[in-house]
Amino acid sequence: MNKKNILVLSILAISLTILIFQSFSAKQTIEPWNEKQLISTSTLAEAIKNNEKVYIYNIGPAGLIKNAIEIGDGKEKSNIEKLKTEISGLDKNSPIVVYCGCCPFKDCPNIRPAFELLNSMNFTNHKLLNIPKNLKVDWIDKGYPMN
Repeated sequence: MNKKNILVLSILAISLTILIFQSFSAKQTIEPWNEKQLISTSTLAEAIKNNEKVYIYNIGPAGLIKNAIEIGDGKEKSNIEKLKTEISGLDKNSPIVVYCGCCPFKDCPNIRPAFELLNSMNFTNHKLLNIPKNLKVDWIDKGYPMN
């Protein structure tokens, strides 16, 4: 194989690698929260146990955690408006936790619209309850408080 053929094959290999990377990157979604904005179930359960003031909003069809306010599925615009009304009078630094628990994060249609609303309203202390599987496995089965 001569140098010209090696150069052409190298360019093709690099081009293919770039196309594959771009395709993979395009399928990746950027979540509206960061790692610091996830709260563990044990941390929230402890806060509830200690009667700490935390505004908890259920934005999905799963069960109602103790002290949570039921909003309804976050995928519905009317429920996002309901959440907006609920939080509009709160101080922007209020401790807020939203959760769904219907399914794993990657599949959940409810958490993103709710979290995007909190971001757009410039809240600074809002968190997403870290429920990797579902509310039953990650909260109820652990004996954490329910309403």
